[in-house]
Amino acid sequence: MSNKVIATIDISRPAGRKLVRELQSKKTVALEYPLPEGKTYTLEEAYEKGLDKLSAHYGIDMRKLKSEL
Repeated sequence: MSNKVIATIDISRPAGRKLVRELQSKKTVALEYPLPEGKTYTLEEAYEKGLDKLSAHYGIDMRKLKSEL
């Protein structure tokens, strides 16, 4: 049996972020970051959505512009 402590640290505040930075430097500490709730996107999906938004905003096909570079 191992001795463990599980803590939830609020990193929305400076004190919580400082505590996490201090714990990251310790070899005996293993930090786990939970996935955010709700829909998550892959990098490719986020990139494509960004190109779509830029294309709509500027009225030009950003994919075509990118291919000309």
